[in-house]
Amino acid sequence: MATATVSAGARLHVGFQNLSLARERLYGGIGVGLARPRVTVTAEPAAAVVTDDPLVRKYATRAVDVLGVPGVSISLEESLPRHVGLGSGTQLALSVLAATARAHGRRPRVRTHAPAIGRGGRSGVGVATFEGGRFVVDAGHPTNRFTTKPPAEGDWTVPPVVARHDLPTEWRFVIIVPDAEPGRSGDDEDASMRAVVERADPAVADEIAGVVTRKLLPATAEGRLDAFGEAIGEIGRKNGSWYADAQGGVFRPPAGELVEALEDCPVLSGVGQSSWGPVVYGVTDTAHADEARAAAEDALADSGLEGRLVLTEPAKAGATVETNGT
Repeated sequence: MATATVSAGARLHVGFQNLSLARERLYGGIGVGLARPRVTVTAEPAAAVVTDDPLVRKYATRAVDVLGVPGVSISLEESLPRHVGLGSGTQLALSVLAATARAHGRRPRVRTHAPAIGRGGRSGVGVATFEGGRFVVDAGHPTNRFTTKPPAEGDWTVPPVVARHDLPTEWRFVIIVPDAEPGRSGDDEDASMRAVVERADPAVADEIAGVVTRKLLPATAEGRLDAFGEAIGEIGRKNGSWYADAQGGVFRPPAGELVEALEDCPVLSGVGQSSWGPVVYGVTDTAHADEARAAAEDALADSGLEGRLVLTEPAKAGATVETNGT
């Protein structure tokens, strides 16, 4: 038994490879693990679930059931902003799972247990970046599992990673978290996604496939920042065409205003919206980081928005785990 502290970085979700039921595999997430911001939890063995945070309680209750342990006392030391496009739900859920397992002297089987705590049902990016950080592409789910209705909660496997690459150490992501209505989650997100999937144009998926194979993966493997940014920007816009009716445009307001303000910034590439937003991101390098941050600050101010800016490097590894005790 031990005290375990688990810390995981946020993730960006660039988009999906396919949302059409007319293609063999559905979803197929594309994303990047970030070094910051982070979620951090600390856990100790207990006879029941003990925590002050309702969402932590939800995930801890599932974790002790999955692991077959009596309970856990768990505290949230550092949190990600929720429902803004940074993967807060998955990173918190998996951190709670891993900390609970480690506190009881068990090895967390994150990928195996993620479905039982409600994660990895669409995108596998959050699970993959928790495991190993970096740039990731997942394989998606077999479409025939979704032709009538999505699988019951937990009745899926997390999509396998089909590509994972380190990004150059000098690359930096500018993250803008505007003070705006949170993105969709829970039942609202499920209903919106289902509506999008039922009418998604398969031609868009075919176009994205070409961007992924001929532009994004070569640029990532070769560390070409501008080409990488051009590819993720194109994928983001094509994904937005699927979501336009559901979110009020290719980018959800007010993300669209920020994207438009930054698309022509000479020191930022790949400007886009993460997941349902409202987070907006762009990629630059250390030589232009200050200039890129200033441009993001100006875009917020010119849009009349308050918000938070984070300048971060891509994560080179997954979540960290520290244990004290036996």
